[in-house]
Amino acid sequence: MSESFQFQLKKTDGGARLGEVSMPRGTIRTPAFMPVGTVGTVKAMYLDQVRETGADIILGNTYHLMLRPTAERVARLGGLHELIRWQHPILTDSGGFQVMSLSGLRKVDEKGVTFKSHVDGSMHHMSPERSIEIQGLLGSDIQMQLDECVALPATPKEIERAMELSLRWAERCKVAFGDQPGKAMFGIVQGGDVPELRVRSAQALREMGLKGYAVGGLAVGEPQDVMLRMLELTLPELPADKPRYLMGVGTPDDILKSVARGIDMFDCVMPTRSGRHGLAFTRRGKVNIRNARHAEDMRPLDDQSTCPASRDYSRAYLHHLVRANEALGGMLLSWHNLAYYQELMQGIRQAIAEGRFADFMAETQENWARGDLEPA
Repeated sequence: MSESFQFQLKKTDGGARLGEVSMPRGTIRTPAFMPVGTVGTVKAMYLDQVRETGADIILGNTYHLMLRPTAERVARLGGLHELIRWQHPILTDSGGFQVMSLSGLRKVDEKGVTFKSHVDGSMHHMSPERSIEIQGLLGSDIQMQLDECVALPATPKEIERAMELSLRWAERCKVAFGDQPGKAMFGIVQGGDVPELRVRSAQALREMGLKGYAVGGLAVGEPQDVMLRMLELTLPELPADKPRYLMGVGTPDDILKSVARGIDMFDCVMPTRSGRHGLAFTRRGKVNIRNARHAEDMRPLDDQSTCPASRDYSRAYLHHLVRANEALGGMLLSWHNLAYYQELMQGIRQAIAEGRFADFMAETQENWARGDLEPA
């Protein structure tokens, strides 16, 4: 824990990096996975359970929280940490992705974006300055610049326009953020699937001297190999002594392969969303608990896990809960999935520390491929 925002790179193993982000509210062990608490809740989870899985930090969403309960109300109630009972680091995204993906009516110009709320149809304007203001009212520890994330596929001209606009917005966000001891603002590399635009974006952001850097606009439907190629081009252009965050990623396999290329931080709704729909991620690959073969299988999802949801409940019971549409089914599977993700991150960190990340990655992928089809 530190009174200022600091990143320490402790060890590298190939491209993989072991580090620590220290700030007043706590230390984030990297590579790190951030559970997504979109509207102040990690869906179907108590936040003390989230902490017990090993999470050092969670993510909140500026777009959703500005619409309800509103950033001003959150501030009056003591800030997001106080409201949700999470006294550890929180990262807030800028709201840009949700504006682009959820709003049925929006207008983007140099000033910012004007959009229609998906909740009640009311009109709002989000400028770079307003995004930082909202994140400040929420009280988050890591704040993201406002950017324009274009949906792929798109023309190179459209991708370039959005990337250049995002760079100008990054400068404005940096000014609006100012000097906030113990906190950080991250810039976001854009550029779609156009290599030269990714490189230009990363180089321009590096010149701004920010405390951290994110890679955005990936894992939005493009093949995994395209995402990985963009990372391979982008990451060498970013400072080695600053944290690198891949936004919205992803599957366990995405995480392994991105760590191998030098990513330090991840977030994704996948573990909780999948859990609510009956899909579990395990050491032996994905398990669709809805399948009839689990109806009389008394094995737990993982008898080696320290998580009660993974270790103490049978697949037969989980199958029954999910098929009966009982809320407890989604709760237990979300808990299991978050625990699995954090166990994976702990395994990654330990492997890097011991200089065996490549072996760990190969063993993990081999176990996934082996599957878990036969009852014990």
